[in-house]
Amino acid sequence: MEDAYVLECKDRFEKTVTALKGSLGKLRSGRANPAMLEGIKCDYYGDKMDISSLCSIAVPEPRQLLIKPYSREDVKTIASAISAANLGVNPQVETDCIRIIVPPMTEDIRRDISKKAKALGEDAKVAVRNVRRDTLSLLKEDDSMSDDYKDLVEKDIQKEVDSANKKIDEIIAEKTKEIMSI
Repeated sequence: MEDAYVLECKDRFEKTVTALKGSLGKLRSGRANPAMLEGIKCDYYGDKMDISSLCSIAVPEPRQLLIKPYSREDVKTIASAISAANLGVNPQVETDCIRIIVPPMTEDIRRDISKKAKALGEDAKVAVRNVRRDTLSLLKEDDSMSDDYKDLVEKDIQKEVDSANKKIDEIIAEKTKEIMSI
């Protein structure tokens, strides 16, 4: 049976890895990906709404996104929100949809995006270390367990840290490979 401290760490590490995957999904990789539009807010009758709630996003070709707003009146506002997001793409407005052609990336752009991916990975590792530090400080303050048991829990937490770091490295390596492939 695992200790509550270890389970809490495991849960927080999984959340860190999930957040990393979400951040990496927004990076360009030479292919069209609906995730690159996540987080873009669009003006909708005075409110700011996510683009994904105002339209459907399809990938008809590997380098193309097709955005079909649920209402024709929203085409121009969605296109302007995408332009304002500085994604390095130019939305082409058609009568009832928006087409985004993802341009091929140069070697320099690929390297820059790869560096961003590695920086996001390092940020995730820092978050993992911060969780470990916080948990170990709580563990040291806990007087309800013996020092030997605390040492065992500390070793289990370190195993989870190593596992999370390995998973982060694998995710970053996979994303870097995807970015660098033509």
